[in-house]
Amino acid sequence: MVLSSIAGKSVAQSFIYESFRNKIEEKIVSNSSVQLDEEAKKLFEYTKLNLQRMKRVEKTFTVSEELNQILSSIKTPQHWVIITEGWCGDSAQNLPAIAKITSVNPEIELQIIERDQNLEIMDSYLTNGTRSIPILISFDVNGNEIFRWGPRPKEAQQLVTRLKSEGMEHDAFVEQLHLWYAKNKSAALEMELKNLLLSL
Repeated sequence: MVLSSIAGKSVAQSFIYESFRNKIEEKIVSNSSVQLDEEAKKLFEYTKLNLQRMKRVEKTFTVSEELNQILSSIKTPQHWVIITEGWCGDSAQNLPAIAKITSVNPEIELQIIERDQNLEIMDSYLTNGTRSIPILISFDVNGNEIFRWGPRPKEAQQLVTRLKSEGMEHDAFVEQLHLWYAKNKSAALEMELKNLLLSL
């Protein structure tokens, strides 16, 4: 059940996980950053690095037995929608794990939409007034929102907030954030999704 609209707003285009990742890969292979302006070049380099991150998470992440049991107990369809972009570092660290999590139970369908092509939808799911991504929204079969998660695990958000308050520059705190992701190995994401599912 791929939703053509979310919260009454039309979806420009949507992807399953494999097609989204393939789109990122094709974009990197078929393009070069040489002809791009500074901002576009930066996003291109982020995207290239994020593809490596996605592949690493795909190889290393395994759904825990506890979460597997919770997911397997879901008997009615859920539709999980993720708003994201290929250049988003938090998405690269979380999206592959979420895709594996949804694959446990065929009752859960994952749909990925791009933020910048769907700003009207994005603006219904702002974080403190900002278009932060990734955002995961779970719907029931009638299109009612079940839960929402994002744009990063709470522990990671606390780290970013602290480093910013200490005056750390963007590139430096982003490096610290990805070191946190590498050490955490999606455990915080798993715990938060587990608690959300248990609370239903």
